[in-house]
Amino acid sequence: MRKRTGVLLSACMFSLAIGLPTGPASTQAAPDFGPNVYIFDPSMSASYIQSVCDSIFAQQETNQFGTQRYALLFKPGTYNVNCRVGFYTQVAGLGRNPDDVNITGGLNVDAKWFNGNATQNFWRSIENLKITPASGKVQFAVSQAAPMRRVHVVGDMDLFDFDPYWNAGWASGGFLADSIITGQIVPASQQQWFSRNSQYSNWTNGVWNMVFVGDANPPAGQFPNPPYTVVDRTPVIREKPYLYVDSAGSYYVFVPALQTNTRGVSWANGPTPGQSIPIDQFYIARPDTATAASINAALDQGKHVLFTPGIYHLSETIRVTRPNTVVLGLGYATLIPDNGQVAMTVADVDGVKIAGLLFDAGPVRSPALLEVGPAGSGLDHSANPTSLHDVFTRVGGAGVGVVDANIVINSHDVIGDHFWLWRGDHGDGIGWDLNVSKNGLIVNGNDVTIYGLFNEHHNEYQTLWNGNNGRVYFYQSEIPYDVPSQSAWMSNNGTVNGYASYKVANTVTTHEAWGLGVYSYFRDAAVKLESAIEVPNVQGVKIHHATTIWLSGMAGSEITHVINNVGGRVYANSPPEAMRQTVTEFQGTNPVDTQPPSAPGNLTATAVSSSQINLSWTASTDNVGVAGYDVYRNGVKVGSTTSTSYSDTGLAASTTYSYFVKARDAAGNESAASNTASATTQASGGGGGGSLVALDRTGWTVTTSPAGSGAANMLDGSLSTRWTTGTAMAPGQYVVVDMQAAKTFRRIVMDSTGSNNDYARGYEVYVSNDGVNWGSAIASGTGTGPVITVDFATQTARYIKIVQTGSASYWWSIHELNVYADGGSGGSLVALDRTGWTVTTSPAGSGAANMLDGSLSTRWTTGTAMAPGQYVVVDMQAAKTFRRIVMDSTGSNNDYARGYEVYVSNDGVNWGSAIASGTGTGPVITVDFATQTARYIKIVQTGSASYWWSIHELNVYADGGSGGSLVALDRTGWTVTTSPAGSGAANMLDGSLSTRWTTGTAMAPGQYVVVDMQAAKTFRRIVMDSTGSNNDYARGYEVYVSNDGVNWGSAIASGTGTGPVITVDFAVQTARYIKIVQTGSASYWWSIHELNVYN
Repeated sequence: MRKRTGVLLSACMFSLAIGLPTGPASTQAAPDFGPNVYIFDPSMSASYIQSVCDSIFAQQETNQFGTQRYALLFKPGTYNVNCRVGFYTQVAGLGRNPDDVNITGGLNVDAKWFNGNATQNFWRSIENLKITPASGKVQFAVSQAAPMRRVHVVGDMDLFDFDPYWNAGWASGGFLADSIITGQIVPASQQQWFSRNSQYSNWTNGVWNMVFVGDANPPAGQFPNPPYTVVDRTPVIREKPYLYVDSAGSYYVFVPALQTNTRGVSWANGPTPGQSIPIDQFYIARPDTATAASINAALDQGKHVLFTPGIYHLSETIRVTRPNTVVLGLGYATLIPDNGQVAMTVADVDGVKIAGLLFDAGPVRSPALLEVGPAGSGLDHSANPTSLHDVFTRVGGAGVGVVDANIVINSHDVIGDHFWLWRGDHGDGIGWDLNVSKNGLIVNGNDVTIYGLFNEHHNEYQTLWNGNNGRVYFYQSEIPYDVPSQSAWMSNNGTVNGYASYKVANTVTTHEAWGLGVYSYFRDAAVKLESAIEVPNVQGVKIHHATTIWLSGMAGSEITHVINNVGGRVYANSPPEAMRQTVTEFQGTNPVDTQPPSAPGNLTATAVSSSQINLSWTASTDNVGVAGYDVYRNGVKVGSTTSTSYSDTGLAASTTYSYFVKARDAAGNESAASNTASATTQASGGGGGGSLVALDRTGWTVTTSPAGSGAANMLDGSLSTRWTTGTAMAPGQYVVVDMQAAKTFRRIVMDSTGSNNDYARGYEVYVSNDGVNWGSAIASGTGTGPVITVDFATQTARYIKIVQTGSASYWWSIHELNVYADGGSGGSLVALDRTGWTVTTSPAGSGAANMLDGSLSTRWTTGTAMAPGQYVVVDMQAAKTFRRIVMDSTGSNNDYARGYEVYVSNDGVNWGSAIASGTGTGPVITVDFATQTARYIKIVQTGSASYWWSIHELNVYADGGSGGSLVALDRTGWTVTTSPAGSGAANMLDGSLSTRWTTGTAMAPGQYVVVDMQAAKTFRRIVMDSTGSNNDYARGYEVYVSNDGVNWGSAIASGTGTGPVITVDFAVQTARYIKIVQTGSASYWWSIHELNVYN
């Protein structure tokens, strides 16, 4: 492993690289933030710090689309320097509070490079420090993506620069938050500005659109002249996380607390409230060493991520899956998806913080650059929302980029705290059909709040808002310059001129926005935009203070209206009303929709297996639009869909079920019920006491059309790899699996977890014994999420063919494809029960027992480089019969055994010859051999590498039903009740770790979960899996059983949870009901993603 040398060595290397003198040594080394982070302390000479600042600025002053990125960080102290801030440069204090760092010379942003025109002064920031300028004034002449946060200016501040003739040059900013300026702020020629939770003695003027939210003393005035929008308090905010160093030299990231109804700075009466996270809890990503795989591995282990300055080319999506994860960028760290994937996804979990990142679209079209929550997210995060701070996107400018939507927000309650979403209008890779970006922002979640939304030049709607209860405070948008013709830019099926910049979907009933400015410069054609803003005409939609501006353009071009055909047109620079139009207040006039949709018709129910019934019906109609359908089974709502079909799974065999469906619209109106349809599930395939086990896939092969990439990845046992079409989903694409011999089976599972939008929108399944004659489909359906489970009547065949019948702009991807049979059926393997097993290793390393704890988040590791002769010995405590071992190093993906030999023994002394040997090629190593019966297993390392040897989980497998193995009971038809009810109880049984049940309130003794297995079952283990909500495991528990759900007797087991996977073993029980009672307490909610019962 590489030795950490500290940032001061990096600083010296950096100094030499750009021709600077090296600085004096420091007594306290920082973490290795890489060569692009420069840390100053007061012991360094002012001349040295000045020379660094000057040299970086000389490089960055005009470097608008360069690859260099820098963070200049000042430890607490006073610095008499005068620094200018150029492109991709972050200047920040490392104090806990802004006044801990004082710049007494100057810290300024000017526009001398562009003759005083600051309209291209993008991508730079000043944060978390005090400026006491020698001149009495700070100059901060910026435009988009150039925030000032947590800054204390002792003096005045100008937001512009002068041109060569001493006129105020244009600027197109800007963003100020959580800052104090003791003097006045002079915008002069600044076109627009957003200020939040700040304080100043005077704000002198405005041009087009100035918005003040939660400021201590905002300016007075009546819109539109002056163009001020004042909101007294900030309704909900979490300030941006930041890096700091304490008095002992230890580094932390501070995460400010969520606050509501605030006015003024968060640090006015003492330190900002919040939480400090030690830097050792972060994976520090450097562009020269980090990969998407290493970043994801760190995230999977529960690490936060700090991106140091630089460019990160990503081969796969960065997946943030754990609640409360912090992802913080320094120095405009830039993420580029190289293969058409989403650059970063955030699961539908609580409290994620993403801050300080620039997402740059790659040359292969991505569906999005940042996706917050998968499609269909529905959890309530109001108590701990995800927040996005200084998140910027770019499509073109630095090179060709293509994307559908820059940011997609599917989760509820998300807070956006400064976005600039820019489709390039200048630079490299620019053209209407070249740097294509359909939308800047799509919001599907409810209760989303955004402060400072800058969104420009995209090909269609700049902002498309589909969720209810949205709020936007300040909106600035230039619509595209390069529209080639009117016919190329028509919305609403070609009936409306242009695409509104700010579009609120017709299904939305409540939405509010303050201070919106939409500007046009139709450079290439005489194009008209009908309305800059389009919103539903309902009473719950309100727009306060909207402005349109004609900057320039071809004669005949115009924005015809401001909002919904209200407001005059802008079409020229003079007279003044030709250039600027305003609407002070807009509120929809129509009452909220109260008319329900018509009832769905012609409902049919068809049993396709022993556990699945497929439903279909004809569509409803509505005066506004049908939003979706709710499906009821035996009078109880069991699911929802936006299509006119539904697959009801997890049913009991040989059981009759009755269904009806209701339609609903966006206002919540519900139709009358459809006709009732009934079906009886098929008889069970039998043979395994209700349990299903995955077939052994050894030797299987896959062919696909299109070939795409990575077909074998569907069978490699790793969700971190995938097969993908590499092109949009289309009917007729297929996957064929050759199992090499006839197998008996009754379920397949297509798992697209990790590419959550790439699931099959529709499918048909066929089987064959010769790979030529396929007959009729044995199953068909519609995918609704990343894990698609397809049940059917028991089949015996060699080949399985899955045909895509749907279409979507997303690729079709499958990470894992499994085939299931009844427990004990031909060829299946099950993992042996590891209870009581022990492990010894050489070298001892650390965490040997972690190989057997059921958690991929822990590991054993040698702690030293791999070398021949290292070994692992497992004592199973008694002789077992087995024929496979699996060494899983997922999470330490480079630490797999480069070579291995496997031995067995009954006394732990006499080992005989190796029963298997081989070479590892990736983090999951599966070793098959002739069936063995032995007590001890020894794995000897025969390879060498500079990486450590690590194993996260070690499992041993036997044929299904063989001695000592446990298999999960089939949960078909099971139900769950909980107290408190919380949300999503059925999610514990749905087979997906991406869903959960949660109490929705803090853990407390007496909370419980009751499982009704519908009939008496024999079992001896339960597993509560909270993976994905890793802090929400039961702190204490008791387990009870019952045959009537009333009389519970004494607890059969009790214990204390220590992590997200809790395995509870007990004497064999036969009962219908299981009750798990919480006996611990914690501020975290109690959540269970999956609950399984084993025998």
